[in-house]
Amino acid sequence: MEYLLSLFVGIGLAAATGFRVFLPIFFFSLGTYMGWIPANESFAWVGTLPAVIGAGTATLIEILAYYIPFVDNLLDTISVPLATVAGSLLFASQFTEVNDWTQWSLALIAGGGTAATISSALAGTRAASSGTTGGIGNPVISTVETVGSTLMSILAVFLPILAIILVAVFFYLIIKYSKKLWSKVKGNKLKSNVPRNST
Repeated sequence: MEYLLSLFVGIGLAAATGFRVFLPIFFFSLGTYMGWIPANESFAWVGTLPAVIGAGTATLIEILAYYIPFVDNLLDTISVPLATVAGSLLFASQFTEVNDWTQWSLALIAGGGTAATISSALAGTRAASSGTTGGIGNPVISTVETVGSTLMSILAVFLPILAIILVAVFFYLIIKYSKKLWSKVKGNKLKSNVPRNST
């Protein structure tokens, strides 16, 4: 049961990095510093005051940067690899009692995979918004991402079972809308391949 809860917490925190890379790290760092979140010696540095200040500064810069036109799209190009690293790190922090190979294998697959999937889906949503609204709708998406990251970070620590349910819902929606998008793309390709009658 302990490992199952650790799994839920790890995936919840990893999912939060898919929305915002640094906000969950700041939450984890602050929680460790305040004693809300236990951390062993390997991750003791996360709970130091310099780490809290550094993570908090990075979080503020990241949130504000996503409200700057074109900068938000630029950040999306690096958000996926950054989220993968951050998600793996936060997931690994919950499995410190297993051997290193198991810890980091699970971290890369479950933590990094979860973060990368959500981050990729959100980057695609922002790209679609930029193309259809000229970027006018992007601040709304940025706000939703920040709220989503905050909510997932809190739930991952205090209500991990609810967090894992939300992650399952996110993945369901991602798969559902990805299939719709793929079907639409295939339909457009078929239409473009239909020969036109010459006049």
